[in-house]
Amino acid sequence: MAEVNEGVVLRTLESVIDPEKGKDIVTLGMVSGIVVKGGHVAFAIEIEPERAGAMEPLRKQAEKLVHDLPGVLTVSAVLTAERAPHSPHPQPQQAAPQMPRIGGHASGSTEQLLTNVKAVIAVASGKGGVGKSTTAVNLALALKNLGLSVGLFDADIFGPSQPRMLGMVGTKPTHAPDGKKMAPIEAHGMKVMSLGFMMPEDNPVVWRGLMVMGALEQFMKDVAWGDLDVMVIDMPPGTGDTQLTIAQRVKLAGAVIVSTPQDIALIDARKGINMFSKVNVPVLGLIENMSMFHCPNCGHESHIFGHGGAKADAERLGVDFLGELPLDIGLRIASDEGKPVVVNDPEGPIAQRYRAIAEKIKAKL
Repeated sequence: MAEVNEGVVLRTLESVIDPEKGKDIVTLGMVSGIVVKGGHVAFAIEIEPERAGAMEPLRKQAEKLVHDLPGVLTVSAVLTAERAPHSPHPQPQQAAPQMPRIGGHASGSTEQLLTNVKAVIAVASGKGGVGKSTTAVNLALALKNLGLSVGLFDADIFGPSQPRMLGMVGTKPTHAPDGKKMAPIEAHGMKVMSLGFMMPEDNPVVWRGLMVMGALEQFMKDVAWGDLDVMVIDMPPGTGDTQLTIAQRVKLAGAVIVSTPQDIALIDARKGINMFSKVNVPVLGLIENMSMFHCPNCGHESHIFGHGGAKADAERLGVDFLGELPLDIGLRIASDEGKPVVVNDPEGPIAQRYRAIAEKIKAKL
């Protein structure tokens, strides 16, 4: 059985005729953002906004034809539309300021991105609420304190939190000197970019998957990151479009998985480890966050979420265990106030734990 690929999908879609223009949608250049992975296919059909209703039957036809191909398990075909720059009507989806293509469809390109970065590390988690973003920012700063030039890319499009954690809420990016790219924000000696710099903190992002993919590609391609030793990517939770897009478009040096000790979090952490394995990204190790709580009054250590589960899972799965981080009130306050603990209390015990983890990762790189 022939493997489904982009060429097969395009040849199939050549039989879909635009009824108004009398030509097939491939010849007309209407097909974009094709993604084929393990029998799952996604693509976009670009149309004029006013034709959205009339083109729905064509979308369904295209989706069915591709779904009928041998080896195809699922198909997602979406209609995308970009209004002319001077249209008097609002766009149907959000558009972020200063990056006019964000909110459009994915390019479908296979060009490798972030090639000026020596090592790109994804900090990921199987589920939300495990302290992944706190870990990402402090790990990035710890690597910077080890003498590396570091960038931090907030890839959590739907929940960008790095502007808050870095105390940079309200900061707006500017254009780079060449006028073609955007300059990253400078924070504590490292370069940072996040969608959170481009819209009010409480604005929801209501985008489809292909729009998210397009935005991610722009942040990696159209930001003047320059030459860096390391880039830490703060991934969204889960194993979806963002993870797949970054794994396809960036040569990742590895992934760091963050989990809490309880079983429900570890189940999702295993999914994350297995996902990176399937896309040939090495897992640098597992971090157990909220591993213990030290009472500030009596000093008693409590294991609120259990203890040692991540270490046991790391041993069972054959990945390195990078370290434990406590559930700490001071760490939570510092993050909310935009004062990362690695900067705010560099000689404190928590900062030293982050430094120890950073040293292990640096050695692996």
